[in-house]
Amino acid sequence: MFPVNCYVLWDDTLEAAVIDPGCYYEEEKQALKNFIHKNGLNVKHLLNTHLHLDHIFGNAFMVKEFGLPVEANKADEFWIDEAPKQSRMFGFHWNELPAPIGHYLHDGDIINFGNTTLEAIHVPGHSPGSLVYYCAADHCMFSGDVLFQGSIGRADLTGGNFDELKEHICSRLFILPNETIVYPGHGAPTTIGIEKAENPFFR
Repeated sequence: MFPVNCYVLWDDTLEAAVIDPGCYYEEEKQALKNFIHKNGLNVKHLLNTHLHLDHIFGNAFMVKEFGLPVEANKADEFWIDEAPKQSRMFGFHWNELPAPIGHYLHDGDIINFGNTTLEAIHVPGHSPGSLVYYCAADHCMFSGDVLFQGSIGRADLTGGNFDELKEHICSRLFILPNETIVYPGHGAPTTIGIEKAENPFFR
């Protein structure tokens, strides 16, 4: 429906986390489920970077299949109620209600699975509750729709703020090491160093 990057993270313990399961079609849901089972993963966390509908299509499926609570920031909770209306605006019907948030995440929260640690970094502006998940040990982050290769997230949806988004990218993400790999919610990965040097929104 919408091309969204869903990430499955795991380490040698086979404990895992799934970030933004944007699975709208049944074959997409089954592909994600089969990937998890094929690799023998024990999924411990269902994480959302934010709650725009394209990033939460597969939440209810994951909750049902794996018994996981949705983990996200409370400031985006209103988007769950807005999702059916939003889907109609885009001209399609959503057959099931979005799953509610089961566990609220806040700035600075630590998410552990296996030997892996993620830090939740609150970067509002694209949406009020946007979170970036940063793994210092592996020099990478999962930025949702906050930061892209050569671009940043849109800020014209409810709760968005362009100046706030730019300010928080600079103060919260661009302070991280240049070699940090940025895995965005859409499109190809990049690095903090490249975006500091080349992203046209910060020249």
